[in-house]
Amino acid sequence: MISSPVAFVLGGGGVRGAVEVGMLHALLERGIRPQLVVGTSIGAINGAQVAADPSLAVIDRLIDSWASPEAAAVYGDGFLTQTRRLVRTRTHLNSPQPLRELLERRLGADATFEGLAVPLKVVAASIERAAERVFESGPLIDAIMASAAVPGLFPAAVIDGEHFIDGGVVNSIPIGPAVAAGARTIFVLQVGRVEEPLEPPRTAMETARVAFEIARRHRYAWDVSHLPADVRLHVLPSGGSLDGDDSLMAYRRTSTVRARIDRAYAAAHAYLEEIA
Repeated sequence: MISSPVAFVLGGGGVRGAVEVGMLHALLERGIRPQLVVGTSIGAINGAQVAADPSLAVIDRLIDSWASPEAAAVYGDGFLTQTRRLVRTRTHLNSPQPLRELLERRLGADATFEGLAVPLKVVAASIERAAERVFESGPLIDAIMASAAVPGLFPAAVIDGEHFIDGGVVNSIPIGPAVAAGARTIFVLQVGRVEEPLEPPRTAMETARVAFEIARRHRYAWDVSHLPADVRLHVLPSGGSLDGDDSLMAYRRTSTVRARIDRAYAAAHAYLEEIA
């Protein structure tokens, strides 16, 4: 049984966030619509488009967004260009401009939270306060850029004099804001990392990866363990990881987008059939 209000919570995860498009397809084609959308990082990018149009028609636009020249350019700079930018800025490898252009084309340069069809909450991490910030009103594009400002890849975003980085640093799967807003059924659209068991590392690279995963997952694990009794949580399956997802350069593998969408759609469709 699906009790209202229904929230879609979209987690962070870079290119692996393409799976969220497949999950959204499975949800929307069954007539499951959100009354609230919450997103972090790539989840904020996908989630904003769904909040603007929570209908099946948004799927083609999401697929087009992922296949767009702007999306390819987000991480598409060559090694020399990235190196020169890092030397010049000393903080980041990539320009945020292609992502901003993509968002402005899809949502409108002057888009606001208030203009969306469904309420949206976007999570970012404040540097000065070392704390989570949930944006839910005012200019939309700036908030999404703050939520998606991956440290080292993009510069920190500045809003009203405060600096923000990727929301996944503080809350990679933000179910807490959905619970606080009164959601009674929450569909978690996650990129697959929480499905993968962690094991003690054997190399320096594995040590870094495991430490990163613990840092990403602990908040979500705490939120799940403290979920109110009257809230139903559905964690949609991602369809599994792809070969090479543990590579340092996996974040640039836009060629995997279509496969991720299709696998996640099939897995989420089967899950929804089962709970029906």
